[in-house]
Formats: sequence, structure tokens, C-alpha cells
Amino acid sequence: MLKKYGRFILFLTLFIFSCQRAPDIKEPFSLTGASSADAKRLLPLFASDSASADISGRVFNGLTKYDKNLNIVGDLAEKWIISKNGKEIIFYLRKGVKWHDGIEFTAEDVVFTYKAITDPRNPTPYSSTYGPVKEVKAIDKYTVKILYEKPFAPSLESWGMGILPKHLLEGKELFNSPLNRAPVGTGPYKMKEWVTGQRIILERNQNYFEGLPFFEKFISRIIPDASTMFLELRFGGIDYMGLNPAQYKYYGTKDFFKTYFNVYRYPSFGYTYIGYNLENVLFSDKKVRQAIAHSINKKEVIEGVLLGYGSPCTGPFPPSSWAFNPDVTDFEYSPEKAKNILYELGWRTGNDGILVKDGKRFSFILLVNQGNEGRLKTAQIIKEQLKNVGIDLNIRVLEWQSFLELVTKRQFQAVLLGWSLSHDPDLYDIFHSSKTKPGEFNFVSYSNPYVDRLIEQARGILNRDERKKLYFKIHKLITEDQPYTFLYVPDTIIAVNKRIKGIEPAPAGIWHNYIFWYVPKNTMDWYN
Repeated sequence: MLKKYGRFILFLTLFIFSCQRAPDIKEPFSLTGASSADAKRLLPLFASDSASADISGRVFNGLTKYDKNLNIVGDLAEKWIISKNGKEIIFYLRKGVKWHDGIEFTAEDVVFTYKAITDPRNPTPYSSTYGPVKEVKAIDKYTVKILYEKPFAPSLESWGMGILPKHLLEGKELFNSPLNRAPVGTGPYKMKEWVTGQRIILERNQNYFEGLPFFEKFISRIIPDASTMFLELRFGGIDYMGLNPAQYKYYGTKDFFKTYFNVYRYPSFGYTYIGYNLENVLFSDKKVRQAIAHSINKKEVIEGVLLGYGSPCTGPFPPSSWAFNPDVTDFEYSPEKAKNILYELGWRTGNDGILVKDGKRFSFILLVNQGNEGRLKTAQIIKEQLKNVGIDLNIRVLEWQSFLELVTKRQFQAVLLGWSLSHDPDLYDIFHSSKTKPGEFNFVSYSNPYVDRLIEQARGILNRDERKKLYFKIHKLITEDQPYTFLYVPDTIIAVNKRIKGIEPAPAGIWHNYIFWYVPKNTMDWYN
């Protein structure tokens, strides 16, 4: 009966969708998107969640950035010179760049940013990236010299961190600074309005050094529910959104949808995982985590959640990374192997079918953030799979900021999350044992001294082929340790209203040139 009504509702929805007119864009001179969660802090050193980083990245610039082909190019820096031994970089800064308040950007801002990120009073997850730096010195107003203790492979990428305005922040307490909500950067857009839980509105920087952005405003609406967000896309409340697999399969591939929207699909440079609190006695033994890995049928999860639009994840690097080790084999889906491992560890089946050891049931809570239907479905499927081997998984859905607070304070047993990764494969921030302080990324408290040494060694090698050998070892070791159950690499699927032109799909995705997206004049006339 449910299937019957489900088909009817789907048919009715498709019929209504196909019969409606083109979207009525309410903000023709704005580029409007949506986020399932609100931002938290917008100063770049604290913008560690995706909602904050998305807005912060439009307000601030780094010295460097990736171009559409994933080559590192200048941003606030025009050019640079690297010494032969790799221990010195001299950045030559763009002249005449202005902060949003009209003050000129200079080398002193770069020095200040370095000091802020490495100041232990600032709880930033990015400080280790600058740990190998020996000195940052302003040679003159437009020249900065960076000295390293030893060669540092991710050095150029690391200076893509957004630069802070010294004249507004010097001598101030940064973590609770008002500039986290009213940031002043050098970027293409500047803060106009932030209504908590509803929307963030940025307005274009009339003096942006790369050129005037086409759209007068960039608007991010907070819409936690994916279905509501999709309706807003359809009827013109937003210009673009990331489609979930069901939306893509049932709408995004259809001709009537493509009449009004362009759809872009490519593999994500990241993955979804279950992270375990390794300080919890339940997960302290890697054999337990390996048993859980054997209990999960990733193919079933990918079909059920992603509808096939993704691939299994074997470890800390996605297949598109040059550090990915193709010889690492995934844990075989085998409930029998899982049961045997747990039996050897002393777990026995209780009266209710759940495993028991020393009088305690094998039961734990998995945290999932609100508004992400894919993760909730993933958790629900895995709950049933683990039940088959005698593990009781309980799902707890939390609003994003509450979720982050528990993760930051390490008040969790397991979390379902995803990483959007840097294109440099340095894993120091995520898996090095020193990165477990509140606000840092190794919140699962993973520690393997040998992995630590390999990560440190790989950072100091400039030759990619030599680095690759070390990352292959790291991939194998972390997969064996299973601090995460590495689940899948989802496809990125983005629908954009066809009124918007100038989008250039590339290895970097579609956002590399978004400030030059535009609406043709004849389309604009339609709104007059």
C-alpha cells in the first residue's frame, strides 16, 4: 500500500513540476543560494565548518589560490620566488588592494595573520600548517619573506588562508571579535546583513582587484530541509543548489528540468565517514572498529542513499587524489567475520540479540546533523546492518551548531560526517596525534606514532613521487587502524538556473570563476 501511494505521489509531483512555468526569480541582480546550516564564525582562522567557510571564502583572500586546473596561482600575491633549498619564499604582493573599509592591504597584514594563527590563545585548527615556519617578515610594504625550518611541501597552498586586517584586529580578542559576524576582508563580496537562522547577504566590492563581480548581491538563505530547498529552486527563491541523489534521479535527469536548469555532476574531492571517539572504551581496540567495517555493506549504502551516484571509500584519500593508493583493499562485507572477531574479543549474544561483554551491551549513539537527509538515510541503513551482527546503534539528530559543540567538546561516541579535502594530501591536521585540542580536526583522538612520523616526513619532501610513496603507506596504515569507517565518495551534483551564464566546468569544479558569472542583457530585459 505504501509503495502504491509512494508511486502516486511521485507521479503527481512530476506532473505538477513539468506543468509549471519557468522559475520567477525574485532577485534578478543577485546570485542566491541556500545552506542547510547557518554560519558560525567568519574570520578565516575560525571558519572550519562548511557553512562558515563558504561565506568567509567570498569575503577574504589568501596570498595564493587554486585555478580551474588545480594549479596554484597568485591571489593577493602577484608572484613569488622559492629558494633552491625550499626554505625561503618571497611573496610580492599586489599594490593598491583595499580592505572593504578603504584601508590599503600591506605586508603587515600578512605578518599579523601569521601571528594570529600561531597564537595559542586562538583555538584554530589551522595552526599546524604554519608550525614549520621559522619567521614571517615584512621586507617592505609589498614584500613578505617566509623562512622555514626545513622544506615544507604544502607551503604555497597554506598561504591560501584568508588574510586578516591588522588595523581592525591588532590587540583584540579574536575568537569573540564582532568581525566574526561583520567581517572586513579584501574579497569580491562584503557583509551587508546577517539574520541568524534566516539569511546572509553580501554585497559586491566595487573596488575588487580582479574586477567588478557581475551580481550586486550574493545571498545565502538558511533552509535546513532539502525538500523545501528544492521547491525554492524550482520556483525561483534560489538560483542554485546541490541536488541529493533522489532529486537528481527523479528530476535532474529529466528534459523538463533541463529546460530551466543546467546540472553539473562530478566526483567530490572528499568522503563521508563514521568517526569514533577513540577515548571511549567501546572503540579503543582497532579490532572492534575492523569488525564494524566488516558489518557494513557499502554497496548497499551507496545504492540506497546515493542511488549509485558515488563510489566506496577505502581510506583517507579519494580516488581522484594523487596520494590515493589503489592497492589498498577495502574491508570485505562479511557479518560472519565481524561476529568471529567480536567473539574472540569476548562478546556474546544476549537474550535480546544484542552482544554483551562484562554485563554491558554493545550499544552506542551515532550523532547526525539535522538537514542532511543523505546522512540520516546512511545511518538508518547502517543501523539495520549492525543489528544483524548484534550491535545496537541509536541515531541522534542534532541542529548543526549543537552538533558542532558536542564534537568540539568530545562529548560523543560516534559521529557521521564528511570531509571536503584540500588538494594537497597533507593529513597533519586531521590524523596527527598532536591535533586533538578543542576546535582541532583530530576530534576522534587518533594516535599512531608511525603514522605521525610518516605524515611529518611527507611534509618535508618536495618531490611528488617521493611523497606519494609515503602517502601510500599512510593510506594502508590508517585503513587498517580504522579510526573512521570510511564509507563513500559522493558525486557532487549542482543545479543552476539557466539564466546564469559564464559557468566553466573544470577539474576544480564550477566555482572557480563565479564572480564573472552573468545574466545576458536580453534575459535581464525580461524582468523590466
